[in-house]
Amino acid sequence: MMMPSIFRDRLFDDFMEDFAFPAFPDMDRALYGKNAKNMMKTDVKETEDGYMVDMDLPGFKKDEIKLSLENGYLTVGASKGLDKEEKDEQNKYVRRERYAGSMSRSFYVGSHVTENDIHPKYENGILSFCLPKEEKRAVPEKRYISIEG
Repeated sequence: MMMPSIFRDRLFDDFMEDFAFPAFPDMDRALYGKNAKNMMKTDVKETEDGYMVDMDLPGFKKDEIKLSLENGYLTVGASKGLDKEEKDEQNKYVRRERYAGSMSRSFYVGSHVTENDIHPKYENGILSFCLPKEEKRAVPEKRYISIEG
């Protein structure tokens, strides 16, 4: 059955909005509205050497995205500000909108990861980077200590 686009993915989004818990508490829901649940979706794929991470950040420019690593936590933040002055010939506006806001997500990646291990790439609204796995340390074999006396 075809549904009008005003219903989005689910028919009762508007009705249930007052009862739902926010998906990302550190995201500005007033800025992104009903689409907040679709922002910063992250895919993590395990590989032989580490983890490949793809994060959706549509509408952001590369310089609006910041990655920081502190105490084993990798934080990806994106902030947007728009201050455009666009005027038509007669200075009659039908509609003008401005928006600004920020969002972030943090992941524990371990204390073994350094800034040199992460090489992010941003293309077509997707931030991609790889994280190395922690090297398994060899378990030392059991050694006995002789008792004197």
